[in-house]
Order: sequence, then structure tokens, then C-alpha cells
Amino acid sequence: MNRNFVDLIIKKRDKNELSTDEINFFVEQASDENFPDYQISSMLMAMYLNGLSYRETSDLTMAMANSGKVLNLSEIEGIKVDKHSTGGVSDTTTLILAPLTASCGLSVVKMSGRGLGHTGGTIDKLKSIEGFNTEISDLQAMTLVKNNGIVIMGQTENLAPADKRFYAVRDVTGTVESIPLIASSIMSKKIAAGCDALVLDVKCGNGAFMKDFESAEKLADTMVEIGKNVNKRVIALITDMNQPLGNSIGNSFEVIEAMEVLKGNLNGRLKEVSLELGSRMLILGNICKTKNEAVNMLEENIKNGKGIEKFRKIIASQNGNPNVVDDYSLFPMAKCKKVVKAQMSGYINSINTYGVGKASLETGAGRRKKTDLIDYGAGIILRCSLGDRISEGEILAEVYAKTDEMCDNASEILKDSIFIDNKPSVKIKSIIKVIGE
Repeated sequence: MNRNFVDLIIKKRDKNELSTDEINFFVEQASDENFPDYQISSMLMAMYLNGLSYRETSDLTMAMANSGKVLNLSEIEGIKVDKHSTGGVSDTTTLILAPLTASCGLSVVKMSGRGLGHTGGTIDKLKSIEGFNTEISDLQAMTLVKNNGIVIMGQTENLAPADKRFYAVRDVTGTVESIPLIASSIMSKKIAAGCDALVLDVKCGNGAFMKDFESAEKLADTMVEIGKNVNKRVIALITDMNQPLGNSIGNSFEVIEAMEVLKGNLNGRLKEVSLELGSRMLILGNICKTKNEAVNMLEENIKNGKGIEKFRKIIASQNGNPNVVDDYSLFPMAKCKKVVKAQMSGYINSINTYGVGKASLETGAGRRKKTDLIDYGAGIILRCSLGDRISEGEILAEVYAKTDEMCDNASEILKDSIFIDNKPSVKIKSIIKVIGE
């Protein structure tokens, strides 16, 4: 193996495959904080321009996963199944399917992140519950899963540290939009989190990172192939993000909406996608044999209340106030409100989902940079969906923020993000394609 880093850069620059040992050496060197960024960026640019084979991508994934501590979940019985979404607007599926699948007997160790940009993060949403603790140690996580079947925790600092170094460099060198690098980044963290199997929700549309189907399919294919190469069962669902998944955008609002689904009070796209993802988790976890059996079990645990009761137990076991399940007034709520009304009659023809996400940022519900503080009571409630027949003056959305000025700014963005026409939109399936099933 060549251990001259410059020679490795040249090898990849010239469109040659790197060996497993060479990729391990690259990650090992790059994990050293004293190693120069310019050499890392040169290698990443060579990878960006010339691509990586599935074998190279799998090797890079495992090297990144092993660059820090790998969570050992062997003490927990059964197959540990994780779920990951590539990010969207009003994507609250984790807060539905995690307690719901746990109520069906699946052991769930859900390691989630915080939101950045126009997409929200599960940890931020849970922080809207007074006292809820996501800073969980490995030992605490094991205890919670053994006692309650589930834990939802923040990502630990030593989880795939090489990925953090690479991402910081990619972000400032124009190498973010590389499917092999995106896939290895996602999969390395999930493998380091100790999962045996993984269900992926790859978003596709104007509110997603992958705008077109071809890119989303390529990313999904790559991650499923990585799973095969590292002996992890992976199923990927490509789901539509040409409109927000639910009706609520903002941390308190999204937790409430998830609870309403678990109580059986809400149907629609959010529930549909949650059941599709959750059913695959139950199949991979050997709880159910078929999708119909799994969906029926999930539906039954909504109907009989086991799903929402599991959510209540999660909150209580992680030091949150479980009374929020019954009393939504215990959630933070921004004091200023403004409604956005339709300027004409017609049909909701299209929604710029990215614009809706930007509007939620204006309310204070999200963060533009990691150090930004979040207003947990701010956000947007949509009162319309694609294809709806709308009358002039009808309320399209309600905007909540700390100040009237913030409400006004968010409202202006929303007005430019919801398009009304005299023709209805073409109906888009929530589930576009399933890969690896």
C-alpha cells in the first residue's frame, strides 16, 4: 500500500480506484486534527470529480464509522433497526414511528440530530417538552431500552468524528453535492450508532436536498448497496417533498401533530409515510413477516392507545413532563400571530416547500447556523394542501412568532410560496419508489 498521501491524491485524480488499505489510511490521517485541510480538500475534490465505486464508498463508510466509538448494542435483545430521513419540512415521522414500533415490541435506539437550515431536527422538537433530556450516555441508553424498549437521544461527540472533519471541509470547498460522499456520511453515523438494519427515507422534491428523482434514486441505491457490502440490511423509500409532509412547521406544533396522529385524530400524508416506514422497521426487526401484517399492527396500536402511551413513557423516562400529552397548553407558544389569506379563488397548484421552510426560519423556529437559539413556540400551521379548492379570502396559513415584524416577514415569504391557479395540480404519490425490499 502506498502511504504517501500526495501519491494517493494523484491516484484518485487520475481516476484510479483506491484500495481498502489506502482509504483506511486516508481516513486515519484526516482524523488527525493537525493534518492539513488543503490535502483533505484535494482528496475530496478528486473523489467528487471522479466518483467512487460501490466498494470504495463502502470502505470509506466503514473507515469513517470506525474513526470514533461504535455503540455496542449487543446487550439489547433482538434486531436493532434504525431509521434515517435525508430531511424535509414538517417531517415528524420519527416522533410517530419510534414510539409506535416500540409499542409493537421492537427495541428502538434512536440517535437523532438538531435542525439546520430549512429542515427541522428531532432533538429540537423534543426540547419543546419541558425537561426532556436527550443528552443520554451509552449506559443510560441501554438502561432505558431494557426498561422501556426505546430511547431517543442526541448524537454523541465521538460518533464518526472523521465525518465531522470531512463535512466541515466539504462545506467550504464545493464538494457537498457528491452522492458517494453524502451516502458515506449518512451511513457511517448510522453504523457507528450500532444498528443491525436501517430504513431510509430519501426525500425528493423542491423542499428536499435531492430535487429530482434521478438524484434521489442514485442516493438510495448507493446507500442500499453500502448496506449489502457491510452486511447490514437496508431498505430505502423515496418519498415526495414537493409539499410539507404535515400541516405543522415548528417544534411545539410538530410534536403536537405527532401526538394527534398517535391518538388516531389525524390522517393524511404524515401518517401514511410514518406507517410505510414503520412497517418496514417491523419487518426488518422480524416482528412481522409482511407489510400488511405490519401496517395492521401499527394501526391497531394507534386505535388501542399503545402508541401514544409509549410516547408518554418516553417523555417521563427522559425527565420530560408527561402531562403535555393531555394538555397542549404546556408547550411554549409564541405570542404574536398573523394569518395568510388567499388573494384569489382557485386551486392550490404548487407549493415551494423550501420557501415554506425559509418562512419558518423567519419565525425563529429554526437556525441558520449551529449557534442560533430556537424559539420553540414559533412556527407555521398550514391550512391548505396541494389540489385544495380555495376561495378568495380563505386562510392558507397561520404564522406564530415572537414579534409582529417576524410574523410579517414570514408571511411575505409564505405568500410567495403558495401558488393558486384555476387548474388543480397533478396528484403526486407520497411514496415514489421502494429500493432494497
